[in-house]
Amino acid sequence: MIDWLDKQKQNSVVYAAFGSEAKLKSTQVHEIALGLQMSQLPFIWALRDPNGLPEHFEERINAQGIICKGWAPQVSILAHPSVGGFLTHGGWNSIIEGLAYGLKLVLLPLMFDQGLNARDMVDRGIGIEVDRDETDGSFTGRDIAKGLQLVMVEKELGEELRCKGQEYKRIFGDEEMNQRCVTRFLEYLSDNT
Repeated sequence: MIDWLDKQKQNSVVYAAFGSEAKLKSTQVHEIALGLQMSQLPFIWALRDPNGLPEHFEERINAQGIICKGWAPQVSILAHPSVGGFLTHGGWNSIIEGLAYGLKLVLLPLMFDQGLNARDMVDRGIGIEVDRDETDGSFTGRDIAKGLQLVMVEKELGEELRCKGQEYKRIFGDEEMNQRCVTRFLEYLSDNT
């Protein structure tokens, strides 16, 4: 996987992952697959359960992308210089990991607080949310492809999101500052209990 990433252009690859808690329905897997393919962007998709993949999908996307079935080294993938976008469910941990590397976010919330997180990221200008049917919350491959194209290809929005991502990278990607904050917080708890 890293060898494949090494051969891609900088900031050109989309990493798609939907966490360990969300159980994607086969129809959702199907539409995500179609969206990744239709985007025509290189991608890595961490997919725990490949049930629902379109027939012959892996053969069709052979040069375009990689499906990592089961566990994937998410932080190593996100840190790679060829990765420029993150298609995520909007779980807080995934958002933080994406922001730590200054990635552009395409949010597809599936459950719990993910919808609120996604709206917050959109309001802050850090990412976009995949369009959905307002009556039943469903999405299509076209919706996903459109979102990925907007973020990764469209110049004005893409540059705006890249700049915001770099701004947040200085905060979330600063390990020394984050460690100081945790240490101060623990000291505060220790002194006030």
